[in-house]
Amino acid sequence: MSVGFTEVADRVYVLRQPGLDVNVTLIVGDAAALVVDTLSTPDEATELIRAARQVTGLPWSVVNTHHHFDHCFGNELVAGDPPAAIWAHQETARLLHRPVETIRTEAYQEMAPTHPRLAEALRHATVRPPDHTVARTESVDLGGRTVQLWHPGRGHTVGDLVVRIPDADVLVAGDLVEQSGPPSFTDAYPLEWPDTLAELLRELGPDSVVVPGHGDRVGRDFVAAQHSELVALEWLIRAGHADDAPIERVAAQAPYDPLVAAPAVARGYAELANRA
Repeated sequence: MSVGFTEVADRVYVLRQPGLDVNVTLIVGDAAALVVDTLSTPDEATELIRAARQVTGLPWSVVNTHHHFDHCFGNELVAGDPPAAIWAHQETARLLHRPVETIRTEAYQEMAPTHPRLAEALRHATVRPPDHTVARTESVDLGGRTVQLWHPGRGHTVGDLVVRIPDADVLVAGDLVEQSGPPSFTDAYPLEWPDTLAELLRELGPDSVVVPGHGDRVGRDFVAAQHSELVALEWLIRAGHADDAPIERVAAQAPYDPLVAAPAVARGYAELANRA
């Protein structure tokens, strides 16, 4: 299926890949561009490149919002040869420098039950780690336009990185914000995620555009509502842990489906026990 970029603000374009509903953002300056996330497979990355080249012929660098396969397994092709810079949080880089078979196996096991064809492709993926890391903040000059890379805290993963385009009032949130489904908690930090979203909310105005990791673009009100859900989940986890309540019982009270909430409760219990 052919996919293309849609302009959501001045020279800021979003491609919504239909397979897992992942968003890729293309930011164009006067001298260079920036591609935020690179999808899962060589076929997806090739289609991404084709679509991006219909928008701009400028050289680009790459940002990975986090280490999950659907946001970074396309690095090898999108970063090109000779290689372009690939930016990510330092923890994301660490996780993508682990043995490649470990990374592939994690991706395969995640997708095998629901997307077996994709899972099989992931077993043979080339994993290209980032080579430029961010601890808290960095700026990327695209020529006449500065883009800010920012780690507001742990949430969806240990190494979430967001991208701010101040002159367009756009924030690319990665999977810290989800629109087309509930948040994913497999290796999340549910007790820290609310504070991390609160940091984002402080940067958002009434007309800000937020590009989530998956789904339609949203605004401040949507992020505030997701923050409220995560706060409710956080306090359910804290209360459940204090009462030594079973994970399943706490998950049944959460603002998400119990199958979604159970990993969150387990991760929250691990955080409270200093095992996360």
